[in-house]
Amino acid sequence: MDLFSRKIIGWSISKRIDTDLTLQALRMAIRKRKPKKGVIHHLDRGVQYLSEEYVSELKKNGFIVSNSEKGNPYDNAFMERFMRILKQQEVYLAQYETYLDVMDQLPLFIENVYNEKRVHSSIDYLTPNELEEMEKSNKNMSRFKVEI
Repeated sequence: MDLFSRKIIGWSISKRIDTDLTLQALRMAIRKRKPKKGVIHHLDRGVQYLSEEYVSELKKNGFIVSNSEKGNPYDNAFMERFMRILKQQEVYLAQYETYLDVMDQLPLFIENVYNEKRVHSSIDYLTPNELEEMEKSNKNMSRFKVEI
């Protein structure tokens, strides 16, 4: 997830929660965004994210690795919220019959519903795609200025 726009930019589907699953999602995000060195990537404390292979891929691509202390749920709240939405608005309502149904339908929800149609109050009731389009054209972005 790009925290600026709330857009989901990398994902993967697997029957196992392992390093390969997370690496596939990371590599998709890297292919889509071609991020400059210095992008902050926040890691969940799961072993699949803290694996040598995953952290090595981040460093190879110039990411700054961020990881919260044990017991701090706040840094991962955005992704936890997304997972809740994914489950409530797609998974629990869908009539999946096979694993292939999951492989076909979840990407459609992410791209065509979450990124394209779902508005977010935190980004002025725009969709992730709308905000990114505004950023590209530099239209009216002053209202999203972050002061540090």
